Amino acid sequence: MDMHASSGPPTLEVGGGPVTLSSATRGLRVLSLYEGFFSGGARQLHTTVVAGLHASGRQRHTALSIHDEVLREATLQRMEDDQRYRLLRSAGVRVSTLGRSTARPQPADFSDAELEVTAAHLRASDVVMSLKEQPLRLVNRIDVDRPVVACLHRSDPEHQGTALGELLHAADSGRLAAVICCAESTRDAYREAGVPASLLRVVPNGINLARFRPVSGSRRLALRADLSVPADATLVVYAARFDAMKNPGLFVAAARQYLERDAGGHVVMCGAGMSTANPDLVAELALQLGDRPDLLARVHALGVRSDMELVYAAADVVALTSAFGEAAPLCLIEGAMCGAIPVTTPVGDSARIVAGIGFVTGFDPAEIAETWIEAAARRRELTPALAAARARFSHVRMLAGYTSVLEHVHRGALSRV
Repeated sequence: MDMHASSGPPTLEVGGGPVTLSSATRGLRVLSLYEGFFSGGARQLHTTVVAGLHASGRQRHTALSIHDEVLREATLQRMEDDQRYRLLRSAGVRVSTLGRSTARPQPADFSDAELEVTAAHLRASDVVMSLKEQPLRLVNRIDVDRPVVACLHRSDPEHQGTALGELLHAADSGRLAAVICCAESTRDAYREAGVPASLLRVVPNGINLARFRPVSGSRRLALRADLSVPADATLVVYAARFDAMKNPGLFVAAARQYLERDAGGHVVMCGAGMSTANPDLVAELALQLGDRPDLLARVHALGVRSDMELVYAAADVVALTSAFGEAAPLCLIEGAMCGAIPVTTPVGDSARIVAGIGFVTGFDPAEIAETWIEAAARRRELTPALAAARARFSHVRMLAGYTSVLEHVHRGALSRV
């Protein structure tokens, strides 16, 4: 079995030869463990962190992905096609994989070869970051003493299956040195689930403000033309995967109400499963809009996009209709920093994020639709507030927070040697 890497040291091989890793170091060596590379805010956020910290020169980052392809929301997402994977490569971060796939049957337990490769990666690092708690099922089976920092991005530990047990086991065994929570709601939920409060640190989400920013009027018109949206239309953008947590049925129900009320309104849906290739989305659209083909014609299902900053910049409103699980949704931050007014249901830290720059609704489709219309009408009024809020969403602050936690954990590990 081959364990391949995108750049840096030679390919890792097990079964046919020894496992080798470069011994070169450049400051603190940090290994990130991914369950896989696929569309989602947590992976986008974590990748921004890893690329940014690696580029700073104070830390040397690598990444290991358990899967090299993942089937989610009716979409097969391959690691090497993923935007986040490509971002890490372009930043000089070496990315390796155990080569698993959720698209084909695979053993529940890790093989000796997979454990051997992972152990080699652990020995070549000073600190391990786990993207969410799921990869801890791998770390907990390896007897290599490295401090682990779990990076959590949801507020519903009860919906994480056996992963919560793995997180608690890592804490009980002393391997878990810290937990970085992207939101206060995350910290509160995991503290209630049994994670020691002394381990929990809140580092608010941030984004690259050079990428997510408003565009000129002429550029905005060109972007709308690319989306087949009229220049004078009111445009609502929904960026989410097709999952019960994101409540796409509520969004589509609200979209009907909105399109009925605003004859010039358009809706764009982006994310894994948000395309006509997903039969569940097709069924939902037929259920809500099948009797109104004129309204359905103003719904644009675009699927996974690598240029969300441009989609947001063309929008008037960025919408979130999630039912549970959210912590600090990136879509609200990214959309707002591109000039779209955020409108969200009251989940996680969403109300804190949009305070002063957007709106919070209940779960009634009519209320949501009316709020989209109000938000679009007040977009010019709220533009100064969006501009003033940019500093609090900078990824520079976020990177400083992650740096502080990682270096503190490393110093603590050295003091125990």
